[in-house]
Formats: sequence, structure tokens, C-alpha cells
Amino acid sequence: MISNSNIEHRRMPLSSACVVRVWSQVALGRVVLVRLRLEARTGFPDLDWHCRGVEVRRSALCINLQYLRGFAERAESWSSFTELETMFSHNGSQNTVAKYVQAHWAEDWFFGYQCLNGCNPLMVRQTRLLPPNLSINSDILCPFLPDGSSLEQELERGSIFLLDYEMLEGVPANVINGKQQFLAAPLVLLHLNQEGELKPIAIQLQQAPGPQNPVFLPSDPGPDWLLAKTWVRCSDFQCHQLSSHFLRTHLLGEVCCTATLRQLPEVHPLHQLLMPHIKTTLQINIQARASLLAANGVFDKAVGCGLEALPVLLSRATERLRYRSLCVPDDLADRGIHTLKHCYYAHDALRVWTALHRFVSGWVDVYYLGDQDVEQDSELQSWITEIYTHGFLQLPHSGCPQSFQTKPELSQFVTMVIYCCSALHAAVNFSQVDFDLWMPNCPASMTHPPPQTKGMLTEDEILSILPDVNSTCNLLITLFLLSQPAADYVPLCQYREPVFSSGAPRRLVEKVQAELRAISGEITDRNKKLELPYDYMSPDRIENSVAI
Repeated sequence: MISNSNIEHRRMPLSSACVVRVWSQVALGRVVLVRLRLEARTGFPDLDWHCRGVEVRRSALCINLQYLRGFAERAESWSSFTELETMFSHNGSQNTVAKYVQAHWAEDWFFGYQCLNGCNPLMVRQTRLLPPNLSINSDILCPFLPDGSSLEQELERGSIFLLDYEMLEGVPANVINGKQQFLAAPLVLLHLNQEGELKPIAIQLQQAPGPQNPVFLPSDPGPDWLLAKTWVRCSDFQCHQLSSHFLRTHLLGEVCCTATLRQLPEVHPLHQLLMPHIKTTLQINIQARASLLAANGVFDKAVGCGLEALPVLLSRATERLRYRSLCVPDDLADRGIHTLKHCYYAHDALRVWTALHRFVSGWVDVYYLGDQDVEQDSELQSWITEIYTHGFLQLPHSGCPQSFQTKPELSQFVTMVIYCCSALHAAVNFSQVDFDLWMPNCPASMTHPPPQTKGMLTEDEILSILPDVNSTCNLLITLFLLSQPAADYVPLCQYREPVFSSGAPRRLVEKVQAELRAISGEITDRNKKLELPYDYMSPDRIENSVAI
């Protein structure tokens, strides 16, 4: 049970922590991040790459770094798909997933597969209504639906899904190699067929309908349809990097870490539970802002949204962030993907969440006898107030708790923090290199505006629209390094801290570790039957924290 009897004594070190770690609105729009006083930063090593205990074993990488660096000065388009394939053969031959991506990237079923199991499985959702700004009707889509069915019937059945990248509308695009880049804000309809495959059936590349914003269909000329899908993949790259990855794992972890250091003393049981999952985040994010997100960093030199759009997109993503979307059972149900038999991310995420939630609920039961104890824990209430204020910007529509009234509320929130800083990060970070190595599958930028007509394109011309040689290779080098596990890799729920070594905490840890081992075994058995295994959410591959 948490006692407030010695609260003044416990607050003494927190007062110092609040002086060293202050909230600061930096150049990332409305997003509020931590600012450390200079002397507090001196302990951070000067790393080229922002990962904890970095020891990049370059001989183990599945790429030829020297080969890629040979392209660093080529500020021009790829000369041919053959040249791009040659580059890939030097760097992707040992990556079985990347080779599979190269073989299937242009196929409709694989486009849908990536919406469910790729590096950004957080965008797609079931829809019962068509977006009012999507210029489409049932007659146009009937050829792509089951015989005898209509769009209205498929909507009612729940077999129509939507991708909506409205967050990108009007965002200023980058200038790379002196050339203006371009962004799109697509709307995509997908249909779930009887085989359980999700396939795109309509793509509108901008939000506002009109004669210069055609709806692309699978029946269009092959190059037109392929380019439309490629534009969607480029838009997905922007949202994946800044919202699904950076905001929901790195920045969420930073907010929770800072609030923990400022408001929960080291003796507080939730400080002890959370710190192994969040303690590396500040160092990583500071290094990211000093390198990857700085002038002449990879976002500046290779990504379509660039540094100018960074604060705009992060502000929009934060304003659209909903607490329910961070809690796996709610998120999967709200998006209607929890029952899809080929959505392996959803299946695995729910099992990992459930194990973590049982563990956290047991921890809360040990230290809080009843709901009243939660309500009366002033340190805990100060903690959630800081997170609501600085992480969710005091936006009531976010659904973030402003206080904790019950043990279940507390257990769910703490589970969310641990999940996002471990399992979710594994899903959206370590999958990047597999799906992005074949660049046309996930281009970081586009060098021409979205098409306004159909029937004017050849497949070879698509290559001139994709990123230049040097920006492609610079991005791939970065993604390779960011996809390497930390040298002191700690698997999920493996703890070295003394508090976990005896009594009730030890029993809880042993129980959750057994559950996670069982989940890993089940995933291994399932993957043996799959042409393309999905193992990013296997607990033995999940790092305990955002460690790179």
C-alpha cells in the first residue's frame, strides 16, 4: 500500500529532478518535449547513431555499406530498374523478407497484406460509410466485388476497409538535391475477399474530389494503377515514421519517462516497474533530434516531408491521437481488424497485451488494496496530470485520463506505456528495413506531383518519379543501422533490477515470462506454416524498451 506519510521526504530528490528536467516547447509544433539543463546532458555519449550502448556489428549487417556509400554523390534518378535491382542484389540477398517484398510489391494482395502486417499496421480500418470526399459510386466498383454484390452490401457486411492520409493534406514538401518534392494525401478503399485477402479497389490521391484528382482503379492501365499504389506507399512512409513510430513510441516514452523522473520517487512501485521500460528514451530522442531530425540529417536529405513539415505533421498527429488507439483491445476493435484471420500483427499484439496487462494488474494489486488507495496517491495523480498536460496537450477529446480513480484504470494505462515502449516499437521499427529495402515498395519521397490524368505513363517512367540515387542509399543506410538490436539487448519482461528478484514481484515476473515464452512458441509454430513469417511481435524479439 502506498503511504503519503513521508511524502515531503520523498519529494526532495524530485524537486532537483524538476529543475534538471523541464518541459520545453521546441521546434516541433505544439509537441512539448523535455529540455535538460546542460550539465545534465554531459553523461550522454556523443554517438553517431542514437542507440543505447551502441555497438554496431557491421560485419553482421545484411548490407554492403561501402557499396551504398559509393552512390552518396549521385544526385540523379536511377538509370533503370535493372540498376536498382543490382543495388538490391548487393544488399538484400540475405534478407528473405526483403526478397519476398521485391517479388510481390506490385501485387494487389501484397499491398493489402502490408496494411495489416507491414511496418505500419496502425492505419487501416473497417468502414461502414464512404468518405464524403471520395468521388466513387457502386457501379464503378462492382467489377471488383463478388458477383451479384454491391458496394452497399459489402459496406454492410463489413468487408470494406479504408486508408485515409488526410493528415498530409496541404503539408509543405521538402526540397532534395535542389529539386522540389511532392506529397499526396490519399484515400484508399480496400475489399476483404472470401479468401481473407485485403485488396485495394479505389485510390484517390488527394482529399478534394475533382476532374484533376481522378480515382484510380485496378482496371486502369498497369502503370497508372502501380503508380497510384506507390504514391500511397510514399504517404504511408511519412505517417509511419512520424506518427506510428516517432510519436507513439519515442515521444510517448519520453513524456512518460520525464513525468516519472519528475513526479514518482525511486521508491514508488510504479517508478520501479516502469523505469526498465522507459529509461533509455531520453538519450535516444536527444540524439535523434541532434542527428536524424537536424539540418543535413536523413529527414532533411531524403524524406519527402522534410524538416519544414516536421512540426506541422507532429502537431496534427498529436491532435488526432486518441488514448483508445494506444490500447490494443480498443484499437483493434475500433478499426475492425481483430477478427481478420491474416492479420498476424493483431493476433500477436492482443496476446502480448493480455500477458502484460495481467502482469501489471498483479503489480497494482500488490501495492494498492483498493480504488481509494489509487485516488489518494498524490504522487501518482501528479504523474498522470503531467502526462495529460504535456503528452496529450490537455485535449479532452484525446480520452487520456486526467486522474486515476480505480485500479483497472491505472493498470490499463501502465500496460499501455509498457506496450508502446516495447512491443509496438518492435513492430514499427524492426520491420522497416525488411519492407523498405526494395525502395519502390516504400519510397520516402516523390519527385513529381501526383498524376492528374490516366493513360499517359509507362512503367519505366515511374522510375523518374521515385527518389534519387543518393537519397535512396542514405536512407537505407540509416534504416539498416536503426534496425539493429542494441548491444545490451534485454528481452521483454527480463529485469536486472533487485526489486524484481524476490517476493511477490518475482512471482509476477516468473509468471509473465512463462506466458511470453508460450506466446513465442506459438508464433514460431504458426510461422512454420506461412510463406512469409511474421515474427516482429514474438516476445523473444521484443526489446524491453525503446533502445534504438
